[in-house]
Parts: sequence; C-alpha cells; structure tokens
Amino acid sequence: MSDADTQERLHTAALVEPHHERRSDRRARKRSAAQIEAAARKAKSREQRTRWLAERAEARSAAYLPAGGEAGPTQLRMPGRLKLPKHQDTSATLAGHYPFLAEAGLGSAGVFVGQDLYSGGSFVYDPWVLYQRGMITAPNIVLAGIVGSGKSSLAKSLYTRSLPFGRRVYVPGDPKGEHTPVAEAVGGKAIILGHGLRNRLNPLDEGHRAASASDAEWAAQLAARRRELIGALAETVLDRTLTPLEHTAIDLALADAVRSAEVPILPMVVDRILAPSSEDDHDRRLAEDGRLVGHALRRLVAGDLAGLFDGPSTVRFDPSLPMMSLDLSRVAENSTLISVLMTCSSAWMESALADPAGGQRWVIYDEAWRLMTYPALLRRMDAQWRLARHFGIANMLVFHKLSDLDNVGDFGSAMRALASSLLANAETRIVYRQEADQLGSTATALGLSGTEQRLLPALGLGQGLWRVKDRSFVVQHQLHPDELVAFDTTARMTGPS
Repeated sequence: MSDADTQERLHTAALVEPHHERRSDRRARKRSAAQIEAAARKAKSREQRTRWLAERAEARSAAYLPAGGEAGPTQLRMPGRLKLPKHQDTSATLAGHYPFLAEAGLGSAGVFVGQDLYSGGSFVYDPWVLYQRGMITAPNIVLAGIVGSGKSSLAKSLYTRSLPFGRRVYVPGDPKGEHTPVAEAVGGKAIILGHGLRNRLNPLDEGHRAASASDAEWAAQLAARRRELIGALAETVLDRTLTPLEHTAIDLALADAVRSAEVPILPMVVDRILAPSSEDDHDRRLAEDGRLVGHALRRLVAGDLAGLFDGPSTVRFDPSLPMMSLDLSRVAENSTLISVLMTCSSAWMESALADPAGGQRWVIYDEAWRLMTYPALLRRMDAQWRLARHFGIANMLVFHKLSDLDNVGDFGSAMRALASSLLANAETRIVYRQEADQLGSTATALGLSGTEQRLLPALGLGQGLWRVKDRSFVVQHQLHPDELVAFDTTARMTGPS
C-alpha cells in the first residue's frame, strides 16, 4: 500500500472515530452499542408477543365455530363437494336475482328528463323515438300528481325541450293561463279569450287547409267540420245529445248561412234555426223542431255567454308557430263557457292535425278533469287519442289524481268507458306524489306492485314513478335555472305582498 493510500485511509478514519482513541476504548464502545440494540429488539419482541397473546385470548373468548364445524347432527357437512349445474339466462331475467345489475334506461336518443334514481344514470324520454324502436305502440301520456309535486314543470320541460327537434305544441285549453308565458318565450302565441276583451272567435272559420287537399275535398271537409262543430256546441249548452230533428234544423240553417256569406258567423245560423226560410220549411214544422237548439245557441251570441262568438274572428290559429295555446284563465269561473271555447279550439286544432305535412306535435290537456265532464269534448279527445299514430301526435293528460277518472259519468256509462279508454291507450303513465287515500285506486288503475305503491307517498319534489309499458323507473326531474324561472307557478305565493 502506497503512502498516498495510507494517508487517505487515516484521513477517512479520523472522520468517524475519535482522534487518538485507544483500541480498548473503541471495543468497549462497540459492545455497549450492540447491547443497546439487542435490548431494543427484545423489548419489541416482548411487546409483539404480548399483543398477540391478547388478540388470541380475545378470539378464544368469542363464539366462533371450530375450524371443522360443529360436532354432532348439527354439523351440516356433506360427504362430497357441492356441485351445481351451470345456468345461462338473459340479463333482464338475472337482474331480479343479481343485485348489481341496473336498468339500462330507454336509450340516449330523445329529450333529457333527469336522473334515474335507481341506476344513477341519465333518463331520456321521447315517445316518437320509442315508437320507432317498437318499445311502445301508443305515444300518449298520463301525468298525475298532487298540487306542488312538480308535474306542471315536467310537462312544460318535455314539450319545450322537444322544440329543437322540430316538434310543435298545441294547448287547446289552459284554464289557469300557466302556458301563456311559456308560449311567448319560445316564439309561439297564446290566444286569450274572456269577457271584456276585444278578441272574438268565430266557430265557423275555415281553419287550416292542407296543401294536398283539392277544392272538392276541402269543401266536403269544411262542411262536415262546421256541421259537427255546431252540433257539439249545442250539445254542450243543452247538456244532452241532439235529436234527429234538431240535426236537420242545424244542417238546413248552416247551408242557408253558407249560401248567403263566404264566411258565415254564428248569429246567422241562430237566426235561420229560429226563423227558417220557406224554401226549407215545407211543412211549417222546422221552426218548432229546432226551437230548443236555436235558443241554446242563442246563449252564445245574445245570452249570458255573449261577447265571444257573435262576430268574425279577431284571432287566428297559426299551426306553423312553435306553440299555440288557448288561455282560458279569464273565464275559469264559467265551466260551460270553458267547454264551448275548448270545443271551438279543438275544431281549429283538428284541421291542423289532419294535415299530412303537419309534422310531429304535442297536444297538452292541462286540468283534464274539468274537460272530461263534457261528452262532446270527451269524444273529441278519445278520437284524437285513437288516431295519435295516424296524426303523428303525442297527447298528454295532466291530472291531480287518477281517481278523477271515476268522476266522469256514472258507473258503466259510455262516458266512463271513454275515460277508461284514454288510460288504456296511454302506455306511458307518470305518477308523482299521491296522498295515502289515493294509493289503492292508483295502484289498481295502473297495475302497480306493492313496492311501487309504497313509493308514491315518499316521493319528493320533482320525483316521479314512470311506467313505460311494462318497465318502471323512479326519475328525478332536473330543471335549468332559466326553466325554473319560466315554469314557476308560485310567483303570487312567494313574491312580495
């Protein structure tokens, strides 16, 4: 070893050991360090053994079965291994047995509604898309919920979110005026009618003409619609069906009025029913045959219902707008007038619905329990529901509770049968929170299971049970802040005094 290596080693040793330390002192120092380390290892070992013994004693004191199981007849052991045959099934069937499978929903195409509370995923609904996929055969909807449960906001968001997809919205009767600000916000129009207003509605207007209709077809359609509308108005006021003699009196008076004016008005028809021309009244009995129906229609032009139907229309139903609504909030206290206005607006709407080029449309019947008490309106609603696929429309009935259907007509009557058929022709039933005394009737009407029935009184604001044909979903409806402002129906209760 060279002198340089020796000097480097001595220099290094001087950094970790005392300078000029004696060998005996260095050995004693190392023995002391080794003893301290050994004592620490023993203390740690004793601590670990003490902890292990405590855990072992605790385990022995617990009531655990022996490793080999209990002895005796309760041993429950098999002589061999348990072998089960393999089973293969669909996920739809296994979902009821395997708790970690979630409902896949109705797909991602359509209108976003909110969150599926069972799966946590987004819930999307569109009756036209579901019909195209064969998942439903009837695009009609029944929506029920107590006041303040959020059903009106759901209805408004469903049809307004459909507008970007090219759909349009018709509200043939809005008793509370809730849809008027929505119609104006989306670029549509609300027709407001009521006593003291300048607006007039002529039931005999020509209405919308389809581009594909020839002159002969249009003349026949217009004559049939006018005749049917006058008859429906008379039945509504009389609260009964018309006799054959009364139908004859209406037909002859309407034909005479059409001959004398290009666009007849209701007072012309009333005058000709009460005082028919000699050319039509050959046996001098026509005036007597139509006397009651003439005086019933006279209420619309000169009686307590006057002021709305006694002249040419000052408003027009434009089916090309994104949304049209008939605001009846100014006549909400007169149920007969509401039914008459609804009958007229339904005739307007039907002429637009019959247009093959009209596209896909929503038809919203809000506060439907008030409208279904009139036979003429109920028959019109039933016809529209049966022809929904032909017209390309999706009807929506909005109720407070499904037991409202029991108030339509007497048990076993034709009106009760029509009301029940509306529910049968709606494969989408949405139920928001219901009172406890309504659970039985709701479950019976919709065929709910016991679990679904128990869900209804516990649903929160905006939460609903969706029954889409044979599938069930519990959905939390979600609103954008702008929608929340536009759809608010509590402004008078929550605003400043």
